[in-house]
Amino acid sequence: MSAPPARPKRWLWIAAGLAAVLVIGAGLGLQYIARSPTAPAALEPGMLAFVGSETCIGCHQEAGKLWHPSQHAHAMAHASEDTVLGDFDDARFDYFGTISRFFKKDGKFYVETDGPDGTLQSFEVKYTFGLEPLQQYLIEFPDGRVQALTIAWDSRTKEEGGQRWFHLYPDEHIGHDDPLHWTKLNQNWNFMCAECHSTGVAKNYDLKTGRFDTTWKEISVGCEACHGQGSAHVAWAKDWSPFAKKDTALGLLARFDERSGVTWTRATETGQPKRSATPARLRKEVEMCGRCHARRGIVSEDFVPGRSLSDSHVVSLIGRGLYQPDGQMLDEVYNYGSFKQSKMFAAGVTCSDCHDPHSAKLKAKGDQVCLQCHAGSYETVAHTHHEGDAAPSCVACHMPARTFMVIDERHDHSFRVPRPDLSATLGTDNACTDCHTDKSAQWAAAAIEDWYGPERKGFQTFGPAFHAAWTGAGDAPTLLSAVAGDADAPAFVRASALEELTAYPSRETAALVREGLADPDPMVRIAALDHLEAAPPAQLWPLVSPLLDDPVRGVRIKAAFLLGGIPLKDLPAADRNRLARAEGEFVAAQLLNGDRPEARSLLGRYYSRTGDMPKAEVEYRAALALSPHFAPAAVNLADLYRQTGRDADGEAVLVEALELSPQDGGLHHALGLTLVRLKRPAEAIEHLRRAAELEPGRARYAYVYAVGLESIGKRDEAIAVLEDTLKRHPGDRESLMALINFARAGGDSKTALRYAETLAEIEPDNEPLAGLIQQLRGEIAGSPGN
Repeated sequence: MSAPPARPKRWLWIAAGLAAVLVIGAGLGLQYIARSPTAPAALEPGMLAFVGSETCIGCHQEAGKLWHPSQHAHAMAHASEDTVLGDFDDARFDYFGTISRFFKKDGKFYVETDGPDGTLQSFEVKYTFGLEPLQQYLIEFPDGRVQALTIAWDSRTKEEGGQRWFHLYPDEHIGHDDPLHWTKLNQNWNFMCAECHSTGVAKNYDLKTGRFDTTWKEISVGCEACHGQGSAHVAWAKDWSPFAKKDTALGLLARFDERSGVTWTRATETGQPKRSATPARLRKEVEMCGRCHARRGIVSEDFVPGRSLSDSHVVSLIGRGLYQPDGQMLDEVYNYGSFKQSKMFAAGVTCSDCHDPHSAKLKAKGDQVCLQCHAGSYETVAHTHHEGDAAPSCVACHMPARTFMVIDERHDHSFRVPRPDLSATLGTDNACTDCHTDKSAQWAAAAIEDWYGPERKGFQTFGPAFHAAWTGAGDAPTLLSAVAGDADAPAFVRASALEELTAYPSRETAALVREGLADPDPMVRIAALDHLEAAPPAQLWPLVSPLLDDPVRGVRIKAAFLLGGIPLKDLPAADRNRLARAEGEFVAAQLLNGDRPEARSLLGRYYSRTGDMPKAEVEYRAALALSPHFAPAAVNLADLYRQTGRDADGEAVLVEALELSPQDGGLHHALGLTLVRLKRPAEAIEHLRRAAELEPGRARYAYVYAVGLESIGKRDEAIAVLEDTLKRHPGDRESLMALINFARAGGDSKTALRYAETLAEIEPDNEPLAGLIQQLRGEIAGSPGN
């Protein structure tokens, strides 16, 4: 079941992609793939056709028996008496005064609810979505859009609180003009849901008409959603020639054989389970499951099982609003990112070690699934320190659950040691006080230390680094650099730390970026590339051009974006061709999701980098047409107008955007800067002030506001703003530098020295700052009274 989108604190760019899946024939697709007499040819999706799950089950009957009743098999279905679980017998539901009615007519299912304009209208329910603990319903519009109704059916039993209608946003009135309304962009099935609830989906969005013609090969999640197109495998199975049987891939795009022949034993030196074989760097099974069980955006419909997820998707890293600083889930991030930061993943555990891949159920009941490997001392009171009925389950302590979609309980797959000590210092959740709700984190931390000693810190030790970054602490760069440079840290975590370091450019960061560009993990390479957007073109080519040939599409398209605008005249023809291929992939990746403002805005940024301002303007305008609430497009368009000497047009764009999103600090900040350039300082200061108030977490906004105050002679007010900012962001360099400069301008060398010494603690290798400190000390020593 897909989670409903949370109200975004800020829009995250989601790249999109376009790669047609070419199919050959129909039915069983028994096309024989040409094979060399010496070795099978590598298969590609465009060479194959889908055959359907029932064809697969013809041979794989046991797998079919497990799959048929599964959530995957019922991920989506045509609405019928057999599939609809909700009460459509003239049932009514009240949501903030809007009475929705669910009824049947002529054998079809309908809902009467508030439509796109807010008036009550009747809509036919075309599809069901999911089974338990809730079922959603999909409604098709004339332009091909399919929208997910945000009133859902609680399919749990009455004893569990179910058998009722409920709203996915129960505490907030989502009106027809809200981006989260069920008829709007962020409840769109074609983009948000289709890929993971059906098999062989092609979105087919027409940029010219704004219409969808989305298709699928199988309405639910079938065999080929995981294994890929099956025509070559069916052909292999029917070909009894000796040559065909030499095809060790069996006609499959990938064999999920990572567990074949693998055993787990208890290591005598540690007492911990140990895998008999070193796990592969690329975990085919984890990458395949991550296609849907990850927080990600799509860059290509050409998903190939067995390849890195970053080849077809952009994966969200540990970031504000998604994860807690220690890596625990906060928003619905699904399991991929959590699992890849775990010790279990590092040890070589895969999804099917715990879950049956065809039923998706646990391979054993309760703790028994964990005790497959962790039997012995882990099931004793000496380990749990709880006896009898008070003893918690393994997952209660190591996979604490959080509830999403109001009633859908999900377990955190980061498999962590409870850290109530981090809860006390970082404000993170901990499993202990999930049960002991009347106790404090400090109490739980003391108990853990008494039981296990002070050094029991677990595998995930990076929480202080992300907490420092998200709170603006002065030691954030040092802590993040240590995580990003730790070869023993999970690649997912190193990539996340490297991404956070984009806010802290330095020599040390530059060295980490160079290392990251050559990292074996594609997510680290992508995070390293994110540092280079502002680099001069002359520096970019030698650093970035090797990645135009990267085996992972996500890396190639990021490199292509950065190199957009590189002068071509001095490049050899071969390099021009390499760049053109990667740029083609980048543009295609955005056009796939041309229905999304994020993709159109990113395409605008690309055209702006290439100097094609008319095309950039078209894309920014297209983004705003898709969603007038998408503030980054308005800000980018206003900046384009700044670059082309059209600040008055930029003002108009920002004013219009603020009418729809008056609480967006970024819009106020951009408008304030525009008004400064238009020489209207009083109005500018007011918008800069509002930006700083609305987003106190953005130290940059407060800094710019303070500079504005000082520029109109209000230095004392400016100092007060910066001092307040330093309480929240004690290590903010810009604020400290401004305070140094303001104090010196006011003749207060002692205050300037105090702030300079504070900054020196953060930047001990800053030689110009060290010289300034010596100068200030000399000024103080030479002043009267000293």
